[in-house]
Amino acid sequence: MNRPDAWNPLREFTAARIALGRSGASLPTREVLNFGLAHARARDAIHQPFDSEGLISPLAELGLSSLTVHSAAADRHIYLNRPDLGRRLNDESRADLAASGARPADLLLVIGDGLSSYAVQRQALPLIRALLPYLQTLGLSLAPVVLAHQSRVALGDDIGETLRARAVAILIGERPGLSSPDSLGVYLTWQPHRQRLESERNCISNIRPEGLGYDAAAFKLAWLLEQAFLRRLTGVRLKDESDNPALHGRVKPLVIGKD
Repeated sequence: MNRPDAWNPLREFTAARIALGRSGASLPTREVLNFGLAHARARDAIHQPFDSEGLISPLAELGLSSLTVHSAAADRHIYLNRPDLGRRLNDESRADLAASGARPADLLLVIGDGLSSYAVQRQALPLIRALLPYLQTLGLSLAPVVLAHQSRVALGDDIGETLRARAVAILIGERPGLSSPDSLGVYLTWQPHRQRLESERNCISNIRPEGLGYDAAAFKLAWLLEQAFLRRLTGVRLKDESDNPALHGRVKPLVIGKD
């Protein structure tokens, strides 16, 4: 008589690979195939080209203009092997930004492909849509949204310094996991410049319907923005205490929870 596996009920609470079963000393064929599929999806997310042109019209519908740039990594192969080149603009893009006529603004939003352009295509626009009401509440001016190819997190600092933004938030595809090839991260930096350290940024991670929902992520980002402009800093000295109602200022959650 087969006894029910006590692990099975726990599978509904996590996407982690638990209670997979076994066939002799090996995994069941079904689970081997599922693992191969998840691995293929993660690889596809890394190598899928960034369709920046597909974001221009939807951004315009939100009332946002956009500019397109490229890092110093000329292609995906170079990008994956030379992380340093993904952290700075190529000369042409820096010149284009300088000549764009964009005025200095309070906040610059950068959408960068990072390690998962799939995440960017799925999550960036819904997050920005949820964020805009908060920016209106805070009265922050926005620079044109910059769409960045072959981007690492620090590329936002280079772009922000070039456009003279007071703060930059880069929305970037995170390293794909075997259950989350479409996870978006946001990195916020006060007074961006090319010498900024990783410790001088705040990060919001795992933004997707199955993780941190758009409304919750937008509130966290807006709370951090409000505090950044009040305290004139970001990074390890700015802790995310957005879950404490006693510390809410003008920014208060609209809807908190998964989408």
